[in-house]
Amino acid sequence: MDFFQPSSNNNRIHHNKKRLTQDQVKLLERSFSSNNKLEPERKLLLAKQLGIPARQVAIWYQNKRARWKTQSLEVGYNALQMKLDTALAEKRRLEKDVERLKGELNRAHELCLALNNQRQVSSGDNHPVVCSVFSSSCDQEGAASSSLLGDHVVNREIREYEDLYACLIGMQ
Repeated sequence: MDFFQPSSNNNRIHHNKKRLTQDQVKLLERSFSSNNKLEPERKLLLAKQLGIPARQVAIWYQNKRARWKTQSLEVGYNALQMKLDTALAEKRRLEKDVERLKGELNRAHELCLALNNQRQVSSGDNHPVVCSVFSSSCDQEGAASSSLLGDHVVNREIREYEDLYACLIGMQ
């Protein structure tokens, strides 16, 4: 037997297979939407209603499930892609906010240092008051000199810096 030559038997089987009509497809679609699994009794009932072999109904269901699964995966992928795009846009927005806030913090810290220098020059004080509101890297010597000034002086200084910072934010 020659495997490369189609036999007349294969041609006859292929010719007997007929395409489904639109009405048949609609009935199968309605049946599939109610339940995408096909029980043997239902397969025989559909085959009888449609006037096609039960095997053709089973193959249609199998193909439909494969297409349905592919479409479901595609819909899920698109939803995840949208969430990713939204998250990336939010990340970029937050990064810009962080950079803007760092700039504000640096400007406020520079102003704080300038005020400290001005205070030192005008009062002859050799110990600068460390601006704890703006600097998280307060050195130990500055912290010790601040505590030597007394709670009242330190609290007044902090209130002044907080007022200054509030003014800086209001200027933006």
